[in-house]
Amino acid sequence: MKYRWKFLLRFQHIFFLFIFILMTYFTENYFLDSTQLVISIILNTIFNVGIYYLVYYYLVPRFYLSNKYPEFILYALICFLVSSLFRILWEPAVFQMDFSGKGYHVGFLYNVYISQGIIILVGSFLGITKDKFLIEQDVITLGEEKDQLYLDLLKSKLNPHFLLNTLNNIYANSFTHSEKTSDSILQLSKLLKYIIYDSGKEKVTVSQEFSSLKALAALYQLKYNNQLNIVMDIEEQEEFDVAEIPSAILLTLFENALKHSAIGEDAHGFIKLFCNIERSELYFEIINSVGKDRIHGAESNYHGLGNEAIIHILEKFYPDQYEFYSGPKENDQYKIALTITING
Repeated sequence: MKYRWKFLLRFQHIFFLFIFILMTYFTENYFLDSTQLVISIILNTIFNVGIYYLVYYYLVPRFYLSNKYPEFILYALICFLVSSLFRILWEPAVFQMDFSGKGYHVGFLYNVYISQGIIILVGSFLGITKDKFLIEQDVITLGEEKDQLYLDLLKSKLNPHFLLNTLNNIYANSFTHSEKTSDSILQLSKLLKYIIYDSGKEKVTVSQEFSSLKALAALYQLKYNNQLNIVMDIEEQEEFDVAEIPSAILLTLFENALKHSAIGEDAHGFIKLFCNIERSELYFEIINSVGKDRIHGAESNYHGLGNEAIIHILEKFYPDQYEFYSGPKENDQYKIALTITING
């Protein structure tokens, strides 16, 4: 893309140079014979290319883009007057132009002023628009980098302390013969496989996302001896193996619910999860309890950085094709609901 835009920016210089040569030809063929006309075109082109690039590469960046507009106008006017006077003095002297025809002298002056004015104006205009365009391209690039940062945020959001605690639990269970050890290793490997490989993709299938989500839930269950009230109302659907969504968004929502529900700490903590696809619409819902020390956060509509990142990613992939709700429910509960039109 950068190469293409650089080519277009260079092409506009070549195109204008071609137009200037044609303009010089049609304005000076009244005063010169064929040989002199060719020499005049060559000399004027070399001279005005210097004037053009002086304006384009020096005056515009140095003064106009630095908001020094009076200085820019002054130096542009000086360039116009000096270049015009130079041509008025040297062309008649070098080519011994015949101004005997009626109005030829006035016509020559008119042509010089017009052509030099066009050189200054076009050089200024293209220089200004070039930098405005490059600024816009930088903004677009920064926007794309911001999108990538949000994606990276989602992929790295899984709490590293939880993974560390899981490894510690596996280590502790390894001293005794326990099925929890092998189960923990299996679920952890599934989750790490998703984080390392699948989350690196722009999109994954809903089934792949559920696999990581279930592995995370299983690790929590093993940590708390399968005493957690986590209900996943997910019926197997063929669409889950086909429909694709941006990686890590459902996993992040579930991880947020685990964090804010106080599950494992509060005896009444729970998480209820529901998902289905119907008529090309994916509906994902989480309802969770809110711990007493987190109630204030729920009432203030706690939009963590994860939720903000998810909304940003949804705007990128599904503009006007999604609905996202995150807010408190009655009885110290919190609800997150996401609807995505898969085939918009």
